[in-house]
Amino acid sequence: MAPVRESASGEGNGGGFARRFGAALAAQARRTNVNPKLLTAAKFLRELLPGDSKFGDPLSTAGREQPQLVGRRLAEVTSERPGVLREAGLTALQVWQAMAEAQGRGRGEQDLAIVFTDLVGFSDWALEAGDEHALELLRDVGLAMEPPVSAHGGEVVKRLGDGMMAIFDEPSDALEALREACAGVSEVEVDGYRPCFRAGLHVGRPRRIGGDYLGVDVNVAARVAEEADGNEVLVSDRALQDLDAGKLDVRRKRRFKVKGVPSDMTAYRVALDR
Repeated sequence: MAPVRESASGEGNGGGFARRFGAALAAQARRTNVNPKLLTAAKFLRELLPGDSKFGDPLSTAGREQPQLVGRRLAEVTSERPGVLREAGLTALQVWQAMAEAQGRGRGEQDLAIVFTDLVGFSDWALEAGDEHALELLRDVGLAMEPPVSAHGGEVVKRLGDGMMAIFDEPSDALEALREACAGVSEVEVDGYRPCFRAGLHVGRPRRIGGDYLGVDVNVAARVAEEADGNEVLVSDRALQDLDAGKLDVRRKRRFKVKGVPSDMTAYRVALDR
């Protein structure tokens, strides 16, 4: 039998075949990972499964629970190469978190009013205005928003770029704080730009971990805020139950279908200038 010839690198024919076979598998895996039909199917599956189908964005992975920690890391390492494997991993984490929430983990024992705020169109303006003006605006907005929170018994849990998350014992206190905050923000002006304030208010039982609050109700409040228009608060039906709607300018928001919130939940626009 003729001896197996070795290549210059010292590998025999068997080693060369294994290397070529491995390279072929890797190439096939890369093609599968970016296959448009498979990627569409993977995203569609996420819509059907329980949990937040947007799991993986900074909002849904901001906590310290294991699904959030793993989800944040997975989202970071795959941010530049989205594909089927990324969606499959996030799908598993989405269901994991949903199961934890269904079993009561991630929920506290006390009803709290959860508030999220941000500025409409701030990011686009900041790109043109530059860092110096953007920082000046954020400082002025912070001075306008945070004192009313404290004055009405609230707690600023965290600052989120051009917005914040706050917690109150009562939604009525939260709404009054938001009314004053909106009035204060309306007086802010930097380089000819006036920011436009909006907020979302929901009542639930978030779980406190250290200095943060986590859980499905936190996610719901944040998603509600994203749907609000400028100079208004969007209030969940659960929060409205604890408010005196007769003294408010309240209108039901039509077509309120938002990912990551209960399908039967409704929301109401509350004008802040009344």
